[in-house]
Amino acid sequence: MVQSEIHVSGGDTAIMSASPFSLPEDGSSYAAAVDAFLADTARAKVPVWTDGRVDLAASVACAASVYGEARRPAACSYGVILEPEALPAGLVALIDPLADHWLDTGEVGAGLLDTLFPQESRSEYGQREAGEHAGRGEVHSLLIAGLYEHLTVDTIWPLLRAAERRPDVRLRILTGRDAASLAWFTAKQYVRKAPDVQELGMFTAVDRGLSRSGIHLLDARGMETADVRSEILGTRWSRLLLQGHGKDDSLNLADYTICGLNSLVPRKENVIGPICAYSDEPTCYRPLDKLIQLRDIRAAEVVLSSCNNGPFTDAAIYDPKYQLMLNAIDGTARDVVAAITAHDVGRAENLSWMETVLAHGSSAAALNSSIRTAGPSPAYVHFGMGDDEEAITPEPPSPMPEPLLLATSARVTAYLAGGLLRLNNPLRSSLENLATRIDSQVARESRAVHDPAETTRDLLDDLQSLDLAVIEQFVSNPENELSDSFHHFGERSRIDSSSLASVRCQCGRPAERFIRRALVPTALDTEGVICTRCSDVAFRLPGGPSLLIHAEEDLLQGSIQQVRVEVRDARPGTIHLGLFVAKYGREYCTVTPDLQRVDIGPQGDGETGFTLTVAPYAAPMAYYLTAYAVQDLAVTMARHPYGVFPASDGSE
Repeated sequence: MVQSEIHVSGGDTAIMSASPFSLPEDGSSYAAAVDAFLADTARAKVPVWTDGRVDLAASVACAASVYGEARRPAACSYGVILEPEALPAGLVALIDPLADHWLDTGEVGAGLLDTLFPQESRSEYGQREAGEHAGRGEVHSLLIAGLYEHLTVDTIWPLLRAAERRPDVRLRILTGRDAASLAWFTAKQYVRKAPDVQELGMFTAVDRGLSRSGIHLLDARGMETADVRSEILGTRWSRLLLQGHGKDDSLNLADYTICGLNSLVPRKENVIGPICAYSDEPTCYRPLDKLIQLRDIRAAEVVLSSCNNGPFTDAAIYDPKYQLMLNAIDGTARDVVAAITAHDVGRAENLSWMETVLAHGSSAAALNSSIRTAGPSPAYVHFGMGDDEEAITPEPPSPMPEPLLLATSARVTAYLAGGLLRLNNPLRSSLENLATRIDSQVARESRAVHDPAETTRDLLDDLQSLDLAVIEQFVSNPENELSDSFHHFGERSRIDSSSLASVRCQCGRPAERFIRRALVPTALDTEGVICTRCSDVAFRLPGGPSLLIHAEEDLLQGSIQQVRVEVRDARPGTIHLGLFVAKYGREYCTVTPDLQRVDIGPQGDGETGFTLTVAPYAAPMAYYLTAYAVQDLAVTMARHPYGVFPASDGSE
């Protein structure tokens, strides 16, 4: 890459006030200036020790358009300075007020957070026990300060993992490529944003069709024609998210590139560099005229949303001279949110971030919370102290699809791929279309784009249509392929012994309820009840409705019997229900009507009636009725035995 010229002034109109920073001439005068500043923060300027670095002096001048008066930030609960002997005394003194209690480096470890901030006891329901602070959650914080060379994986990673499961703990890091960078980064913690620095921005090269009022947003589509460089450098940002592909040295925004090179700091020849490190001529793997020097961006908070742009010092690819996160710290940013690992981000994370910054919440917390179900570990780290008035980060929408969507997907997959339905079954086309839609709807991107309530409504409409199509197959042929599903799936399952339960059949005799667990993904779990007298009396898919048949068991030739069918455990709404006689008895017994529509109440219950007519010439023997229902593609069946006795001939 090539270094752009130092950029001090921007394109927007700013009322330039006196800089809140001062530049002492040397280390000794810096220490005295720190003492004077801490003694009278309200009237003194924040001293910045640059150690003669021209780039930092330029950033100090540029920052005058971003920050206003000095302030003393809220101190963290605890802090630790890594290798304090490597820092000038004035810098250690400036860091000291940023934590209430300071720890020794040897105390840093995976269990530190639980030691410092014991988790409150909770009831069996997850609620905090009553006590002095019950009802309000206290937020704790830990500050780690030190040179970048001391931010190693073994030191910081255990704390980040521990903080992931402690939403009541904020982890903050102050660092820099050298002591001068750290001194500049620390000084920025002592100033407030200028009152007119309010702009919130998002520039994303990986998301399209995104918009949100209150956010200056340029998505991948807009970048195709926009002058991205002018837009970014021409505005003073309160908070700015930059999102694209890249490495620790660069972040790509369409044809533009956010560059991490700082040409004014020394090179480490024993560490690999990007292509520009090995050429005497300006060169880059990206267009030279579209490079954007990260240090030139005027922003109080910069969020770098790409992979590995803020790696630990012993996990970095490139020489620190080229690293984005360090270049941002050298610039105007008081807070830098950077990614320490590879991760996937998209619409879900962007929506979470936008809602969070509009509510004045934490960028790192919002992004980590959103990617929690997509990655094995937290990806984003907050460098800087954050705002004193930082709000609680809004809880992101549930990343999980609706259970009904997943249950339907499993059923459709089993019906289509498990060999249950023949290839010319007329249901296949509709089921395949539904499978395609569900496959799209469960994707993270789709869940972020589409309203879950609308997705559920559309799914219910599809299911209502398909349920009716299935039930009509039962009407035309009770021995259809789906009526054999319990045998078909049972052949590819095994009994779950933990599910066995002794129950009573409707006939009053002992019965066993059980679940067969599918052995392959193209079969479904099934639940059944077997009676010692009535044999198989009920089958259903777990989560589907259950049926009970209420009818007399002893009938006479030529009799008419009212049969009541009860529905339980159904989803509130409507369900279609049918009743038929075993095939061998249909010439003697008929059921009317073929179908009944049943309204299911909020408790999941409903019932309906049928009429069973026994022909006068019916063969005297045992028969059985089968009730069936379909809801959300879950077929449910129940059986009821009955016997037909000869009618009296009237001679007695």
